[in-house]
Amino acid sequence: MGRYTQIPIRKKQKYKTVAGKRYYGTTKYPQIPLNFKDTYVITQIGDRFDILAQQYYGNPSYWWVISTANESLNQSSLYIKPGLQIRIPSQLGAVLSQFNALNGN
Repeated sequence: MGRYTQIPIRKKQKYKTVAGKRYYGTTKYPQIPLNFKDTYVITQIGDRFDILAQQYYGNPSYWWVISTANESLNQSSLYIKPGLQIRIPSQLGAVLSQFNALNGN
């Protein structure tokens, strides 16, 4: 499952010159509220969002959940600077439901 798997693919309908052309839609990510069951970890050398998602959720494609919950981190890389405390959201099912509702899935 790639990072674009859940992004909707749409077709342009309006203009004659681009009608029928496929494009990726915009993905919207939900706000992830704090929960007393959330896990907090101190990052180590080599930690990445996808590796942590595999470790905590059993699926590396949920990397965006950890990334979204930690907005202060560098969002342009999967790598996380060592020595930072980050939050691993505990309510994965609720986050995925909100994601699907926001994106029409």
